[in-house]
Amino acid sequence: MDFRQLRYFVALYEEGHVGRAAERLSLSQPALSQQIRQLEQSLDVSLFQRTGKRLLPTLAAHTLYNHALPLLDGLERAREALRNFRGQSPRSLAIGVLQTVNASLVPLLLERLREAQPHLVVQIYELSGLDIERRLLTGNLDIGIGFLPPRQPGLHSLQLYEDELQLVIPEDHPLKDFRKVSLAQAAELPMLLLGEEFRIRQIWQEQLSLLGRRPQVQAELNHMAGILDSLPHTRLATVLPGRARQLHANQGLLWKPLSEPRVPLRVGLVFRDAQRQQPTLELLQSMLEGAVSGPPGASS
Repeated sequence: MDFRQLRYFVALYEEGHVGRAAERLSLSQPALSQQIRQLEQSLDVSLFQRTGKRLLPTLAAHTLYNHALPLLDGLERAREALRNFRGQSPRSLAIGVLQTVNASLVPLLLERLREAQPHLVVQIYELSGLDIERRLLTGNLDIGIGFLPPRQPGLHSLQLYEDELQLVIPEDHPLKDFRKVSLAQAAELPMLLLGEEFRIRQIWQEQLSLLGRRPQVQAELNHMAGILDSLPHTRLATVLPGRARQLHANQGLLWKPLSEPRVPLRVGLVFRDAQRQQPTLELLQSMLEGAVSGPPGASS
C-alpha cells in the first residue's frame, strides 16, 4: 500500500463509480481498477462490492477511508511546508465553484490571476456544495467558492459578498405584475428546480420547512442554464441567486425578490487551514475585489 493507491481508493470511495473516479484522477478505468485490486491484495480485504453500475464500499472500506483522509492530508501539509521552506510559491491552484455563482465570478478571476501570476496553473471545478466540502477535506481542492457557512466541521470561510434568493418566472406568469413575492405565495407555485444535491435547493427547502411547507416540484434539471432556457416555455417558476441574472439575462423571464421574509445568501471562500492558506486567500480576495460589489439584481 502506498499514498498513490490511497488517493485512488479515496476517489473511488467518494465517487462510487469507476468511470467518475477515473475522470477525477485523470486516469484510465482499467488502470484504476488494477490499482484497487492491488490494494485489496496487499491488505487481504475486499473493499468494494459491485451492485449494478455502482460500487458499494465494504465495512473494511469505511474503516480504511477514515484512516486514509488524515494520512493524505498530512502528506499534503508536508509537501506544502517543504515548498514554503524552499521559498517556492504553489504552481497550481484547484478551486471548486458552485454553478450558481460560477458565471458571475470565474471569468474575471481567471483573467486577473493570469495577469498577476502567469506561471500559476488554475484548475476550476464546477461542483455541488457537498462535493466542494468533501474535496477540501480530502485535499483534492485548495479553495472552494460557495454559500456560507460551510457545513462540514474543520472548514473555515471568508465572506466575499451577499446575494439574495429570487423567484424567476416566465413573463406571462400570473405573478408577472408583482414587484415582490412573499415566501408563502412562492411556496404555492409549481417549480422547476435544481436537484436536491444543490445548495440552492437545500436553502429553499429549509426556508419552506419553517412555514411547514414542502417545495411543489414539477420537474428537476441539474444545470442552471438549462432551467433558465426551459422556463419561458412553461408556466413553472424557480428560485436562484439574484446575481445569476447578470450573466443569464433572458427576455422571456422576470426576476422577483422574495419577501416576508427576504432570503439572504452569503457567498465566500471556503478552506481548511487559514494560517497555511493565508497568502492564497489574500490573493483571491484581491483578485475578486470589485467583481462582488453592486446589487444582486433588481426585479423586472
